[in-house]
Amino acid sequence: MKKKSKSEPLKICLLTYRGNPNCGGQGVYIQHLSKALSDLGHQVDVLSGPPYPHLDSKVHLHKLPSLDLYNAERPFRLPKVSKLANPLNMYEFLTMCAGKFPEPYTFGERAYQFLRKKENRYDIIHDNQCLAYGIEKIAQKVGPTIATIHHPITVDRREEFKAATSKSKINRIKRWYSFIKMQKEVARKLSYIVTVSECSKLDIAKEFSIDIAKFRVVPNGINKDYFYPIQNNARSKHSIIVTNSADTPLKGLRYLLEAVHKVRKQQPVELTVIGQPKENGTIVRLVSELAIGDIVHFTGRIRNEEFADYYSRATIAVVPSLYEGFGLPAAEAMACGVPLISTTGGALPEVVGKAGILVPPADSDSLAREIIFLLNHPEQREKMAKAGIERVEAIFNWTSAAKEMVEIYREAIDGYRRSA
Repeated sequence: MKKKSKSEPLKICLLTYRGNPNCGGQGVYIQHLSKALSDLGHQVDVLSGPPYPHLDSKVHLHKLPSLDLYNAERPFRLPKVSKLANPLNMYEFLTMCAGKFPEPYTFGERAYQFLRKKENRYDIIHDNQCLAYGIEKIAQKVGPTIATIHHPITVDRREEFKAATSKSKINRIKRWYSFIKMQKEVARKLSYIVTVSECSKLDIAKEFSIDIAKFRVVPNGINKDYFYPIQNNARSKHSIIVTNSADTPLKGLRYLLEAVHKVRKQQPVELTVIGQPKENGTIVRLVSELAIGDIVHFTGRIRNEEFADYYSRATIAVVPSLYEGFGLPAAEAMACGVPLISTTGGALPEVVGKAGILVPPADSDSLAREIIFLLNHPEQREKMAKAGIERVEAIFNWTSAAKEMVEIYREAIDGYRRSA
């Protein structure tokens, strides 16, 4: 492999097994990293399974169709018989029927089949937390390959085990997360792992048994087209906003709901949850049990362009997560100039710094106490809003992230060339 000069543009291939731009962080990460790399002058292609990401016009998307069995509008549907003639499709369908999650494995195989025909087309291949056996084959047989791991998925599994209320649910969780064994094996074989915080680096190294020397930390950026401060004289004096996934135990929404229940006993308060809980799920039941349905509003899915407006109407933003590998909602709230209360779960203290108030995870009493404090101290809210904007401006931008990533790419390319 010919050595590239440090000024020569790279041909980069980003892989994401699902690129949904409206739900989850994978599509957001790929969308903004690919654009930032392209803006630096590099040629960027994205290989994605459905749902596909929204990409900048300069970035080329290669669609790798799957059976899309987890499509929110048609989940777990029976594919056409003609589709099941393909052995990989049949595996995907039967594995889904067994209660497992086949998408990482099947995407890895499809990506390998695609890239082995394009040998030497790309200088670097960058996997976004698929970590399938196909990714290992790409690293061995196609070209230099690195991976981003946002946080250890073992933490999600552990919290779901804690929330499980029956043996059948525990067994269902075990089956669903069976792909973790594969991801651990593949991650250990790669020469470079990128992650988004020092906390994630240490936790992934421990949970996946990976040499700490393989890690490089590149914080996420914030999309300032969607997250920015709006001056709004009509801002509420007692409104809280939260954007974390409602029914995911790791996101800790139940503790915020309990805190809001406690706050309302002392003073007016209302909560806006960006998103929609599952019908008859744990969050809907808790809202009913606490009798707070009159002060809790679920927005359903909103457009990216609406986020800044929602934040502009809020008095306080809260991130109640039990663990975050980075914590985009915290940085996004700060970018919008909203005073922030966050837990200390995972990497959140790294993101928030001294610009927000930190409380222990799973502690509704502490959340309620700090919510009451901020609601009643407007001068403190003003200081925190300014500090949050300044922190995001200084640290969390995609241009800086892309520049750091390119340095890692060149390091990985040189290492691959020397070992060839």
